[in-house]
Amino acid sequence: MPSAFTISTDPARLNIAVIHDYLSYHSYWAPGISRELVERSIRNSLCFGVYDANGQQVGFARVVSDRATFAYLCDVFVLEAYRGQGLSKLLMQHIMAHPELQGLRRWMLGTRDAHTLYEQFGFTALASPARFMENARLDPYRQPQ
Repeated sequence: MPSAFTISTDPARLNIAVIHDYLSYHSYWAPGISRELVERSIRNSLCFGVYDANGQQVGFARVVSDRATFAYLCDVFVLEAYRGQGLSKLLMQHIMAHPELQGLRRWMLGTRDAHTLYEQFGFTALASPARFMENARLDPYRQPQ
């Protein structure tokens, strides 16, 4: 890890304003998500924050899991000004090594553009896509015009 950065699962360190801003205004997967929903999702997940030498949050990831058999990795981001420094890979190393996430039967995630990052950690396309289903509500956070 670049020595100027730390990764923590301490919920008290999370900067909800940074997380909400990124998810609501800069992500392709959660545009318009309310701050209340971001706060609720964080309360009910194992979250990882990436912090610079000054303690400012520059990245985030959330894992939804029973911590026994299954985990869903989501809301992964590194702020644009900090990309290209290996922070996403470092964040993934911390997530995959977390003691409460060992021995899981299945990990899942969705991505539009980071396949090569996740492939480094064993993620592949679904081996049996016919076995999986979804109930997707596209664009649920935007208010009707």
